[in-house]
Amino acid sequence: MSTIRKKLINSIPDHLKPTARAWYDGLRRLPELPAAFLHPWRSESIRRLRTYKDIHRGKRCFIIGNGPSLNQLDLTLLKNEYTFGMNRIYLGFHDMGFETSYYVCMNDLVVEQCASDIQKMDIPRFLSWRARKWINPDNDLQFIYTTYTGPGFSTDITGRVWESATVTFVALQLAYYMGFKTVYLIGVDHNYETKGSPNTTVISQGNDPNHFNPGYFGKGFRWQLPDLDTNEIGYEMARIAFENDHRQVLDATLGGKLTVFPKVNYTDLFN
Repeated sequence: MSTIRKKLINSIPDHLKPTARAWYDGLRRLPELPAAFLHPWRSESIRRLRTYKDIHRGKRCFIIGNGPSLNQLDLTLLKNEYTFGMNRIYLGFHDMGFETSYYVCMNDLVVEQCASDIQKMDIPRFLSWRARKWINPDNDLQFIYTTYTGPGFSTDITGRVWESATVTFVALQLAYYMGFKTVYLIGVDHNYETKGSPNTTVISQGNDPNHFNPGYFGKGFRWQLPDLDTNEIGYEMARIAFENDHRQVLDATLGGKLTVFPKVNYTDLFN
């Protein structure tokens, strides 16, 4: 942060700082707004997104993270469940024996480097509006207007959606919008062997120890180091939003480090 910006922030009375921050966030997003709502691709996506409102009201679903713990679970049990897969989950489709019900990807680096894989999937896909740089629209693809600023849990995914530095948070907002009553997280290990400054872009030097497949972010892949603190801010918002609507998010990850949601045993969910 520059010295001038620090002085400006410090000059604002504490009781006005939340309002000033909101205005600043809004100004930063201003150049994005016309296309984010009026571009033909985005307008069509908004129309399609509205068809998902409460489509699964009262049902349960599973949001599948990509942590190494997935390899210790019998994922074939999920074949007839509603599921959300994220980022490079498709690397596991063959072993799982099914494709997820929905696919979600918000990370620019993942979309840029895996565009051909994402484009050819034949399931409903939800991508950031920024992904239009690398992905062409089709009948199963919806663009969501996501941002990095202005923390909040969106109950309406046709508007602006905060990312909370993790695609899992966007999937939780999608699950809420679709009406799911109970959401189970699996593979959300919330723990990375690779350390470094959050959100820093790095290039993988070998096999990936942080995900279920060693080639997930394999050698030469560009990716961003996790921001677990920001993740937890979003997760806490999601927990509160679901509970306030008499719904719940439960964590069925095996050995995960996340402590925001109540823990449950994965295998017990199928008895």
